[in-house]
Amino acid sequence: MTDTSFFDLPASSRIAVLSWPTRIVLGPGALKRLPEEVRRLGLHRPLLVTDTGVVKAGLVDRVLSVLGEAGIVHVLFDRVTPDPTEPDVFAGLEAYRTGGCDGIIALGGGSPLDAAKLVQLLTSHSPPLSQYDDATGGDRFVTHPLPPLIAIPTTAGTGSEVSRSGVAFLQDTGRKTVIFAPALLPRAAIVDPELTYGLPPRATAATGLDAFTHCLEAYLSSGFHPLADAVAIDGIRRVSRSLPVVIQEPTHTQARLDMMIAAMEGAMAFQKGLGNAHALAHALTPVAGLHHGLANAVVLPSVMAFNRGVSRSRLARVAVAMGEPSGAVEDVLAGLAIDRVRRLVADAGLPTRLSHAGVKEPDLPRIAELAFRDASHQGNPRPTTEADLLEIARAAF
Repeated sequence: MTDTSFFDLPASSRIAVLSWPTRIVLGPGALKRLPEEVRRLGLHRPLLVTDTGVVKAGLVDRVLSVLGEAGIVHVLFDRVTPDPTEPDVFAGLEAYRTGGCDGIIALGGGSPLDAAKLVQLLTSHSPPLSQYDDATGGDRFVTHPLPPLIAIPTTAGTGSEVSRSGVAFLQDTGRKTVIFAPALLPRAAIVDPELTYGLPPRATAATGLDAFTHCLEAYLSSGFHPLADAVAIDGIRRVSRSLPVVIQEPTHTQARLDMMIAAMEGAMAFQKGLGNAHALAHALTPVAGLHHGLANAVVLPSVMAFNRGVSRSRLARVAVAMGEPSGAVEDVLAGLAIDRVRRLVADAGLPTRLSHAGVKEPDLPRIAELAFRDASHQGNPRPTTEADLLEIARAAF
């Protein structure tokens, strides 16, 4: 079932303002509302944080045009790397301070949005970033007010525009490190599906499966959060029906909007917890250079198989959300959910084995070691050891 009522409205009315708890300006053409949000938050000189890929795609020019027409002065920082590192954050912080900025606009996929959040954090908190690591309870050190941040996603993946976490590779932890605190929630998100039209098919697939993994792992995780469960299962449904569409029809507005909603739902839901797929993905990026969404996609079926014995009823509901008839035996449906996910990954044109994605077998123990040090596995529905993570990685290899 699709949100046809939204598209039955006149084009000028297809903007909804939602809150949970981030204020979300959502719909085709929502970018034009950016100046309104800048003024609402009292910003006079925001730092625009992005990366060179977003610049090359022409999206920075679109944002600068909107800001320029509104007479809003800004400072541009476009040097975020594809998987942000601590030096990226410090370079952004320097641009913020030397530019005399009073807030941040983050434009791009998960990398610029995450980097912008960590710049935001360091404007009022001292380094090193590792002290704020979620795995060690670092959120207790996030105590000072942060400047406002407006997030503008150009992918439908991380949902960072509505999440309270930022991720970067830190030298002193030796891994992609999650920093998680309510203060990191953007004060507003501009969610415009038109900004994702030019995303290549492979990037569309990888980011879309990142959103899917957020939803599925949050739904299966050991935490208790009925609201998160509800949005997670809805996100699973949206990705299942719309990811194949946007890969074939990149400018299909309704399907692109579906994917952006699913990405936000995944980020809203994973406050409940994640699981082994994310723990492994956070290790696969620094060790093997895999895109985060691709890493999630490749290992997810093996993680689901590992969890099947303790998650049958939920996996059965996942299968139904993905299109299976609801009348089958629960365990059969659980198996069909795993099959459906494998097919979703393959049909999206992504590799289905770690070996096909370029991962080397001798690196698997190191990947398992780093994954076990990542906090994500703590939410997995089946308690997990480092040996279990190695077994899952080998099953996905």
